[in-house]
Amino acid sequence: MEVHDQESQLLGDSCVSVLSCSISTDEFLVMGPSKPIVAMLGGEATLPCSLVPAMNAEDMELRWFHTKFSEAVFIYRNHQEEYEEQMPHYAGRTSLVRDFLTIGEAAVHIQQVQASDNGRYTCVFQKGGHYAEGILELQVAGLGSAPQVHIEGPEQDGVRVVCKASGWFPKPQVQWTDLSGKKFLEFSEAHAQDAAGLFSVEAALVVRDSSAGSVSCSVLNPILGQEKAMAVSIPEPFFPQASPWKAAFAGILTVLGLLLFGAGCFTRREHSAKLQERQKQEKLGQGGLSRWCGCGLTRVCFLSAWRKAQLYDGSVTLNPDSAHVNLAVSPEKKSVTWNYTGVDLDDRYSVLGLEGIMSGRCYWEVEIRSGEGCNWALGLCRDHMTSTGWTTQSPDEGFWVVECYYNNYLAWTKSLQALSLRKYPRRVGIFLDYSEGDVSFYNMTDGSHIFSFPPASFSGTLYPYFMLEGYVTLSICPTEGGPEGLPVPLSKSPLEEAVRPPGEGLSSGSGVDGAPPGAESPLLP
Repeated sequence: MEVHDQESQLLGDSCVSVLSCSISTDEFLVMGPSKPIVAMLGGEATLPCSLVPAMNAEDMELRWFHTKFSEAVFIYRNHQEEYEEQMPHYAGRTSLVRDFLTIGEAAVHIQQVQASDNGRYTCVFQKGGHYAEGILELQVAGLGSAPQVHIEGPEQDGVRVVCKASGWFPKPQVQWTDLSGKKFLEFSEAHAQDAAGLFSVEAALVVRDSSAGSVSCSVLNPILGQEKAMAVSIPEPFFPQASPWKAAFAGILTVLGLLLFGAGCFTRREHSAKLQERQKQEKLGQGGLSRWCGCGLTRVCFLSAWRKAQLYDGSVTLNPDSAHVNLAVSPEKKSVTWNYTGVDLDDRYSVLGLEGIMSGRCYWEVEIRSGEGCNWALGLCRDHMTSTGWTTQSPDEGFWVVECYYNNYLAWTKSLQALSLRKYPRRVGIFLDYSEGDVSFYNMTDGSHIFSFPPASFSGTLYPYFMLEGYVTLSICPTEGGPEGLPVPLSKSPLEEAVRPPGEGLSSGSGVDGAPPGAESPLLP
């Protein structure tokens, strides 16, 4: 077979780009399919070949190989299947489709298709001293995990967002888009391949437009044309704020340029008068700028950004009637703590928010005070959920929560996911967009994104959900905080009144260009 192997290789090279090409010793031809065969990862594939002209192939020797003649995928000889020369990789996964052998058609059936099965195959039909070969191609395709998108934090003049996915084949294509579907053209992308040949991808995008709201990462299989996508909301306070010095300095330069241009158009006397006037204006501008700095202009800019972000603000309170017997709710219904009563039940130690959510957007923050080895969970649940009995805290069971279990951070989607956090969250922000099906969690200790659930289709009422066990206290905070180090609007100040344009006031409960909505309505349309 060495001579046959060399001859086959030399002749086969000329058929690389023609799938139906046949190599023959003139008595007959063997033809493969004219188009690639597509098989799903883990599924089944059939590799057919046929004789031209049609003739009985029952007495022939049939062989399929992947790269080398001696490395057989399947062998049929003397009316039976032979396995001595078969590659171990295909052992137990192949069989012959012999229903049409009498008319010269045969196929190898491969089960449990793997990434390594991808590529070009050759089928050889041999009768006595005559043989012919056909070429065919198998394209293996696999849809991997849905992308996981999280915010890493500020970078340069924007926010760095990272998208990760794994288990794809072949190498997937990644695309970032904004809410309108417009594509981002500049982002970094890195691929890796595991021992099974499957691809993982990590794509990083720096979002510089603070009005973007949210961005979506989609991962596409180029063979199937199918994709999986996930979006993440980016609260405006996560964006680095522009320095007020730049705007002030640009304004001063504009005024000076206009004055200089006007001065060149008049006589020397008029020029002298204008120059004196300009000097006066400069002194006034410098004095004004000094007064601005003394009052804290940077803080004002941050306050403006936070007023916009507080479009999502809601005043959440606890429902004592829903609390487990081992939990104690504070009189103001703003905090819950562990209060073991000696009653041990196979229950979930939880309490719900007082008011349900059926539409709009809502945002609240929870401060966590806990000791080592304590457990807690925060998020949302459907209205029929109670603390009685134990179920998986997953969306299928009506829960969208992030959990701390013995210092490990977890989230249930279809399966349990371990979360990697840069810093222990002492304060967690929960964001819900009911109509968009978005539930996202933010670490307000360092301003990073924790986790976003895949988009859901909500119906009925959702309730804020709090679960704890051990020496833990969960307290609902007014959303006047934020990533540590950012100035936040604690109350209306004279400075805010001074810089607000005439007619623009703080409208109670509006959530737009004003104070956060009042306690009477945690929901925002």
